[in-house]
Amino acid sequence: MINFKNKKILVTGATGGIGREIVKKFVSLEGEVLATGTNIEKLDSLKKEFSNIKVLNFDISNHEKIEEFIEKVVTQLSGLDILINNAGVNRDNLSLRMKYEEWKKVIDINLSSTFLMSKYSIKKMLKNKYGRIVNITSVVGHTGNLGQSNYSASKAGIIGMTKSLAIEYAKKNITINCISPGFIQSRMTDNINESVKAVLTSRIPMSKLGNGEDVANSVAFLSSDQASYITGETLHVNGGMYMA
Repeated sequence: MINFKNKKILVTGATGGIGREIVKKFVSLEGEVLATGTNIEKLDSLKKEFSNIKVLNFDISNHEKIEEFIEKVVTQLSGLDILINNAGVNRDNLSLRMKYEEWKKVIDINLSSTFLMSKYSIKKMLKNKYGRIVNITSVVGHTGNLGQSNYSASKAGIIGMTKSLAIEYAKKNITINCISPGFIQSRMTDNINESVKAVLTSRIPMSKLGNGEDVANSVAFLSSDQASYITGETLHVNGGMYMA
């Protein structure tokens, strides 16, 4: 049975739909969780919902402060065993209309911030010769998508980066893997026109959207000791929409 008792866990992007479900899953499995995000009100709400977690407001786009942030996390948790890189943004636009700022912001946050969060976390994990990192990527990092050249590039970059980091630290008992969600039910998808949603689900062999718990269950597995011989892999959670 999967259990995270005494494991110190950092979850970024914790106030979103998937992030909240990841926090909920780790709490249910007795993990010691520190949740981070940029929305203070939502962090406070998360803290009220899961009273035994710790929260820190932090913007991962502030690259120069990431090392300092990881130090704070380690101090608050008294260590760091598991990092879930879930935070990300999108700025969708057709390529000819896409401003450089839209390209740069998505790459900086989704890819560069994920690299730096991993880098400084690995430094801490090396001391204990143990670590688990799970990066949340996306099906569009494999397939591409209309109007998402920046987002797709950032998510594809995470996959390649994950494989490289996994090779570098495999002998140190640090596994680094990806979860690649497909269309996941969220507040955003709830607002999609029903006809558009029907088109989306028609592309999914299971004929339904996933949910945050589907992703959280996969994150828990790859973060657990049951997955100790799995590294550099991408687990697809998409109802059969894309089969690698």
